[in-house]
Amino acid sequence: MFEYYYHEILRNTIVSFGTLFNNLQIKHKDESGDDYNVIKVPLAYGPTQKFLARLEQSPDLSKPVQMSLPRMSFEFTSLTYDTSRKVSTTQTFTTSLASDKKAIRKVFMPVPYNMAFELAIYTKINDDMLQIVEQILPYFQPHYNLSVNLVSVIGEKRDIPVIFEGITMTDNYEGNFDTRRALIYTLRFTAKTYLYGPVADVSKDVIKKVTVGYTAGGQSTTQTRDLSYSVEPRATKNYTGDASTTLAENLTKTETSVEVADATDIPENTYIYIGQEEMYVTKKTGNVLTVKRGQDTSIAAEHVLGEGVFKIDAADNALIEAGDDFGFNGL
Repeated sequence: MFEYYYHEILRNTIVSFGTLFNNLQIKHKDESGDDYNVIKVPLAYGPTQKFLARLEQSPDLSKPVQMSLPRMSFEFTSLTYDTSRKVSTTQTFTTSLASDKKAIRKVFMPVPYNMAFELAIYTKINDDMLQIVEQILPYFQPHYNLSVNLVSVIGEKRDIPVIFEGITMTDNYEGNFDTRRALIYTLRFTAKTYLYGPVADVSKDVIKKVTVGYTAGGQSTTQTRDLSYSVEPRATKNYTGDASTTLAENLTKTETSVEVADATDIPENTYIYIGQEEMYVTKKTGNVLTVKRGQDTSIAAEHVLGEGVFKIDAADNALIEAGDDFGFNGL
């Protein structure tokens, strides 16, 4: 009855949900109203109790290994069948492979499931918490659509509504004045996703023509959404170890023009990796690359003449080792 298949639907939905909150910032202002401190809030995957235990075991803020605040974590907590979206269990549709439009495949209609998530936010002061929450809540009215690649082999993408269910607030401020304070807000969400069965090969059947009732680009009378989101996890460093070129001059921490020995193999709108720093190439003029420094939480640093310049491409994406944190380690 059963056969092996794995579309990574649940995993892709988890990664897509986490990436929604992966670039939040808070700002501290001085008396004149100028920003003097900008902090990107780290995001990790794991239960709330894990991070509370770390806070309790290392309450001394002066320790270099102490977990700093603010911080966020999220967790996939439950999976339930959604009877309100049920369709016939024997109904099928036919489509083609994303890589070969002539290769016809048959798929049973997807099964609706609700994925429950919890997003926990930890801060030390109220203003930090309010900044983070105010950057999240306006997007959920009460739902926000994620465009998720559910079955990549047939190019099946769907808009997954992520519904904001509610929020609970805790001010963990007990003990004497030396005790560390921790404000904890827990936001609950539900993602209405679909699970697909195996993709059957029917190319040898008598099907001569297939019409698929899905909008796949082109002109449409459907009104565009104000908010849309899609995510495809990618590598943030080079794994293959093959340098595309080398630096033709020294590079300071602030320069955005990078001169290389040969830029032939580095196209525009791609990521490169030098030392421990990731950069994004926005423009190429001869052998001079215009870049954005310190991408994906990497730190802008000085680099020297002759240092290797590595291109981050699909080969690096294929070498990412999947872990239990889905790539969200809070670093």
